[in-house]
Amino acid sequence: MDELLDRETAQTYASWFRALADPTRVQIVEYLARHNRPMSVGEIVAAVGLAQSTVSQHLKILTEVRFVLVEPVGTARLYRINDACVGCFPSAADVVMGRPAPIPNGEC
Repeated sequence: MDELLDRETAQTYASWFRALADPTRVQIVEYLARHNRPMSVGEIVAAVGLAQSTVSQHLKILTEVRFVLVEPVGTARLYRINDACVGCFPSAADVVMGRPAPIPNGEC
């Protein structure tokens, strides 16, 4: 009989899926990935068209699962896509669909 995906990996993947369970967060991840540079909250707000507090809450969720990284620059905070995590995410979908994939590492 095939072994079940280990619980820790399943929990990691579930947290990633939860983080992307909102269309605004999907848009933010896609926008940051496409532009591939650190951006201020103001730039992201302008792109998404929502209030700064709403965008900040979405960014908080995305940083908790490390899809997005924060870079302090003076008193500002710049957000950028975490290429390592985004690279791991399709593997999470593969595993959930029964295809082999590497175990997430500390970068994911």
